[in-house]
Amino acid sequence: MARRLEDHIAIVTGAGSGIGRATAMRLHAAGARVVVADLNAETAAAVASALGERAVAVTVDVSDPAAVTAMVAACEAAFGTCTLLVNNAGIVHQAPFETLELEDWDRMIAVHLRGTFLCTRAVIPAMLAAEDGVIVNIASQLGQIGGIDLCHYSAAKAGIIGLTKSLAREVSARGVRVNAVAPGPIMTDLSMRLSEEWRRTKAAELPLGYFGEPEDVAETVAFLASPAARIYVGQTLGPNSGDVML
Repeated sequence: MARRLEDHIAIVTGAGSGIGRATAMRLHAAGARVVVADLNAETAAAVASALGERAVAVTVDVSDPAAVTAMVAACEAAFGTCTLLVNNAGIVHQAPFETLELEDWDRMIAVHLRGTFLCTRAVIPAMLAAEDGVIVNIASQLGQIGGIDLCHYSAAKAGIIGLTKSLAREVSARGVRVNAVAPGPIMTDLSMRLSEEWRRTKAAELPLGYFGEPEDVAETVAFLASPAARIYVGQTLGPNSGDVML
């Protein structure tokens, strides 16, 4: 069943590559107007150009409140009020806990958890006023089970899952649906930055035996954005090759 999203004005952060790019393309294909937001201006522009009409590129550091405010203003100027926010922007860094630097911890929390908070805070007043909106937060299965040499990443993603549940309890009755997607290992540039040994070991642990593709996650986001997901609130869906089974 086609999931049409013509009524949505979407902001997708981290949309210059990987899961964010696939998500922007999937939402756009379903009819949404899409703000392609990314820290990398060139990749954001390339994705928006590939999409053509109903797409605009915005450069944003999601950990910077002023930049987030400017992103939302750019969305309103181009298309109108955001009705669909996909908090996808993220980074990855691998280190054993005992060698983890404070700067690495702070940056991980800033991009993932602070960024999700700031972007959500920027769009939710208008959503609540309209009693209509959808927020999809990209977490990770490592936020559910933890990951070796990825304590800071896992902690940030677990925080996103907790934020999703709590916010859903606050705003669902006011017309805003909030859910999360917790992908397993996905074939993206970010996952390729992890060590080959980590990737090989992880693939062997998966019941399917292989990593997913960005499009697998994008389909899950599109479902949650659609009317077909009208009774999904505070949920964490897991396109994860069987790594986590709930």
